[in-house]
Formats: sequence, C-alpha cells, structure tokens
Amino acid sequence: MSVAAGGRFRGEEPEDTPRLWHVTLSVSGRQAPLAEVRRALEQLAHDHPFLLTSRYANDHAEIRYWEEARDLHDAAAVALRLWGEHRQTAGLPPWEIVGLEVIDRVTYHQRIAEGYGPPPATPVGVHPY
Repeated sequence: MSVAAGGRFRGEEPEDTPRLWHVTLSVSGRQAPLAEVRRALEQLAHDHPFLLTSRYANDHAEIRYWEEARDLHDAAAVALRLWGEHRQTAGLPPWEIVGLEVIDRVTYHQRIAEGYGPPPATPVGVHPY
C-alpha cells in the first residue's frame, strides 16, 4: 500500500499531535563530590517531575525520562536544553552533554520485548551507578 506525499494511513494521527518519546541524556565532566551531584539531580527531579530516573557518579550522569513532543526534533531540542537551562537553579555540575538518545514509545517497548535496550526505569529516582 502506498501513500501520496503528505498523505496518511487510515488511523494515523495528524502530524501535529504530540507523541511520547523516551529520552536518555548522558553528561560528563570534571569530578564533583557525589553528595553534591545527588542533591543537584534530586533538585532537578523535584523541579521537573517528568524525570523518571537518574544514575550518577562523580564525573558523569545519565537522565532518563518521557517527553511529550510533536516529533523527534522537538523532543531532542528540549533534551539538549535541559542540562544547561537548569544548571543554576538545580546546582548541576558544569558538565557537558556527551550523549543523547530519543526513541518513540513503540521502539522503546519493542526493544524491551526483544530483550535488548535499556531495562524499564525501576526503581524510579536518583541512584548511584
């Protein structure tokens, strides 16, 4: 079955309808005291309850969460701004973003069902590696 350019399959949602995207943001940099890293990530999670889970060490961290956005580009743009925009308010270390993965909900669940990809984020919260 083919669809004309700009067309949709029956039952497909309009392009401007928000979708859920699973985001994994990785950051790293100079070492910081573990207690300060944990406190900053807990503050970020408090300020933004959409954060699902964070793992951290004294020189890197990973943040995983669900983002609602129109498309991958919008979800990625929000993710790329997250660390810098909240560095001051949450007291985050001056680390740089070193990795970003944004996948749609279907792909996330397909990976889990096939036994690869990140396991479901449990327990939810801020945890050391």
